[in-house]
Amino acid sequence: MATTALLQNVEPLRKGGSALLSAPVVEQSVPQWYAIYTWARHEKYVARQMEERAVDHFLPLYRSWHAWKDRRKQVELALFPSYVFVHISLQMQLRVLQLEGVVRLVTFNGRPAALPEQEIEALRHGLKQKICVEPHPYLTVGRKVRIRRGPLLGTEGILVRWKDSLRVVITLDVLMRSVAVEVDAADLDAVTSY
Repeated sequence: MATTALLQNVEPLRKGGSALLSAPVVEQSVPQWYAIYTWARHEKYVARQMEERAVDHFLPLYRSWHAWKDRRKQVELALFPSYVFVHISLQMQLRVLQLEGVVRLVTFNGRPAALPEQEIEALRHGLKQKICVEPHPYLTVGRKVRIRRGPLLGTEGILVRWKDSLRVVITLDVLMRSVAVEVDAADLDAVTSY
């Protein structure tokens, strides 16, 4: 009997009715960035569907050379394989989850995990400025630094050396993914933690 009463209270939410508890609804109505997990190599397809449906999304891409038997070509690949970022309120999640190629929203403790707005916007701005970026293995140890100049101003990451250049590995912990950005040593400050 208690289950029936609970289902009756949930039903108005599905039909666009008001919620019994106002706090979660207010929280759900504010658009935030979320990560959508897609089928393998379907990021561009999912992003195209979102574009057609006017859903605010972000698919960071990078260029890489690929070689086949008969040719070599530069291709655009997803910076975070199998992920597309979407800027929605949680009330719109069903609309996004129904798209072909979408597996699920990335969650933490069973709830959709909102991504930090500043990190997504810094990445968007950096890619518009044509910074050199590529995927990098997820790291948890190393020297933490903060970028103090340029399009990624204020972004923190882990400093690594790659061949003759320095790179900062920026990590999205929610996705357990990282990207490496080429930087000049003069544009970095060490981050001290206590």
